[in-house]
Amino acid sequence: MVNEGKFGVALVGCGIVGGGTARVLTEDIEYLQKRTGIPFYLKYVVDKNFDNARSIGIPEDLYEEDFNKVIADPDVFLVVELIGGLTVAKKIMTKALEAGKHVVTANKALLAHYGPELFALARQEKVSIGFEASCGGGIPIVKALTDGLLANRIEAMFGIVNGTCNHILTEMSEKGQSYKSALQSAQKAGLAEADPTLDVTGMDSAHKLTILGSLAFGERVNLDTIPVQGIDTLDLYDVETGKELGYIMKLLAVARKTDKGLAFSVSPCFLHTSHPLARVSGAFNAVSVYGHAVGHTMYMGRGAGSSPTASAVVADIIATALEITPKAFETLNFWPDQTEEARQLPPADISSRYYLRFMVKDRSGTVARISSLLSEYNISITALLQREETSETIPLVMTTHEAREGDMLKALAAIEKLEEVMETPFMIRIIEEHPEQVI
Repeated sequence: MVNEGKFGVALVGCGIVGGGTARVLTEDIEYLQKRTGIPFYLKYVVDKNFDNARSIGIPEDLYEEDFNKVIADPDVFLVVELIGGLTVAKKIMTKALEAGKHVVTANKALLAHYGPELFALARQEKVSIGFEASCGGGIPIVKALTDGLLANRIEAMFGIVNGTCNHILTEMSEKGQSYKSALQSAQKAGLAEADPTLDVTGMDSAHKLTILGSLAFGERVNLDTIPVQGIDTLDLYDVETGKELGYIMKLLAVARKTDKGLAFSVSPCFLHTSHPLARVSGAFNAVSVYGHAVGHTMYMGRGAGSSPTASAVVADIIATALEITPKAFETLNFWPDQTEEARQLPPADISSRYYLRFMVKDRSGTVARISSLLSEYNISITALLQREETSETIPLVMTTHEAREGDMLKALAAIEKLEEVMETPFMIRIIEEHPEQVI
């Protein structure tokens, strides 16, 4: 097959992911055309700077700076947006959709903030948006939710969806590195940006949870109401103490269906070492999905990087060319522009088990006073750990049975006022393996 005709692809942005996608669409194109039977091909690489494109050998006859020329070309059926961000990327996607071009993107922030608006525009223009690469790098989790699990009512979803954070927490847990040292090693390995804020504060995971939650439950999730806590304030002491108690710390994106609404959260959590997600280490991502018919399914793979993400981008291009994505977009009824706003449970009503650490003066009766205040708020203790220390201020660690977060926060506020409590108490959720509800 030759590189001409109506299945031209315009790639906007040739950075890490864009470069990987361009390489696949040039080096592997004959294999892909033969495998799919579709004569799609890369026609344009759109950017302002082509240094990276040149460095990886992308042919210069594909370079184009004028995006208006690109979308005016009738041979371009699809635009791939890989520049990231919210402003320029939104303008590019909007222009492409208004020009009647299908879009493929890896931009989770854009879809989390403006997904309903962009999906509505695509529907108006009778085109589609493919976004597999936005939520799990090379993991086909969007495909699973919108195809393979269609027979299921989704009961819960738990995701390790940020490879940077998972690498950092693995280094802290397995090698005893401090957060700062683990972050530096991630940056040195190319797994963390020079400014890692979006990753380590949990917002990247929240963007992905917004998208995946909307698909899983068929309700429009509001990013702004998801409680988000990152890993940037963690202390190695808690990671290591959790290990002594049989737990591994992970940054989890959690979505659960309850009788009162949908419970969403992003936060560091302790998982028992026997939990399936506890074994996911390094830069790998994994998502556990629980359906009422299938039970537990789990999707694991590399969640970031040039080639894994390019794999998902090219798969979306192929699915669009084969009219799989446009047909699903036209027929299915759970896209964010079609659904009602989700009834999201307030953070105070979310229930969980907890790990608690108090820095206290080593005085007689301290444990009893803290336990009494917890009991006043219907919180019972499952384990207590107090080491012998030579300093006057010592760490006191407790784990609890399941409790409402609102009750826990009230109890901790009361405990912090005790004379012998020297710092703000530290709290982290303990996530149990979700029960399967197989019919």
